[in-house]
Amino acid sequence: MRGFSMISGVPTIFGAVLAVSALVAPASADIISDRQADMKAMAAAAKTMAEMFRNPDTYSSMPFAAAAGAIAERSGEVLAGHFADGIEDARSEAKPDIARERDRFDRLAEDLRTYARALDAAAKANPGAMTERMRMQPGEPMGGGPLGTHVAKASSLSSLPAEHLFHLMLQTCTTCHARFRMER
Repeated sequence: MRGFSMISGVPTIFGAVLAVSALVAPASADIISDRQADMKAMAAAAKTMAEMFRNPDTYSSMPFAAAAGAIAERSGEVLAGHFADGIEDARSEAKPDIARERDRFDRLAEDLRTYARALDAAAKANPGAMTERMRMQPGEPMGGGPLGTHVAKASSLSSLPAEHLFHLMLQTCTTCHARFRMER
């Protein structure tokens, strides 16, 4: 049971109260802080995965899947929703272009979630050591790029090495930041 404290397999009352209060808690009034916290959490998760690709001996499927899951949970419609309001706020680093190019922004947010889910699936399919199938190989054709990060078919992603998916996910972040984030 996610969100419950367990003692001998039985949720404690404290855990149950926390889980229920999280469900009925009002939405945060500070969307800027919420989205910045989510962005920091996604960056930390990406760093976790990057380190495992840099040093494959550190790979562990559970932390890798958790990192991918953290990104998947915060992207897609959650990420898009974080930018529905507060773009004009002085603390915001978002460009007003998001409102003008809402479809493009939402597509990038969804692509990010799709790549993160594919990375989560790759971790679950590789519970032991990082396999060669997870790594990009020399001479392997590359897709994507800063202008071509859109997911053509989510079902085809399972045929790509996890490392390639990771780079496509990072390119999606870079593309979005280049287009929709102000330089400070």
